Amino acid sequence: MKKFDYSLDYKNLNLRERPELYAIGKGEQGVLLVEPYKSEILPYWRFKNPEIASKSATKIYELFLDYLRDNDFVGADMARKYLQMGFTRARRYANYKGGKKYDGPVPKDKKGQSGSHGRKQLERQKEDVVKAEAAAIFKTKLELAKSNADYLKQKKNFVEAFG
Repeated sequence: MKKFDYSLDYKNLNLRERPELYAIGKGEQGVLLVEPYKSEILPYWRFKNPEIASKSATKIYELFLDYLRDNDFVGADMARKYLQMGFTRARRYANYKGGKKYDGPVPKDKKGQSGSHGRKQLERQKEDVVKAEAAAIFKTKLELAKSNADYLKQKKNFVEAFG
């Protein structure tokens, strides 16, 4: 699989029209860049508490299924990434007050990318059970998405066609 290409001008690209430019990448790469999917999915992405997380994860999973029905693998994969990000962000907030895992600001040249970037990891705090429950809701939908037979078939076809 090819790596996610951060050098592309995602603000001016419509990857529904140019799916060959999409790279699945690792984890959540591109989740806040790739259009038109970012604009279609991001408004529903919330994890403040279990009730909000449940509505959010359910809606994003519905979008995931809609994209699959439309044979839009890029959209389905982006929805999968939003489910993954719901899980990982809610877990971060469950483990770290305010979701702050590392000390200090992200270096300017590393904004939008994940990782510590040389910053010290802060000590985990007592688990926030509300955020942990929100994370579990997203994880359930994420696992459904990742194991969906149609998704796996479309992913295989996409990788064969575009790398």
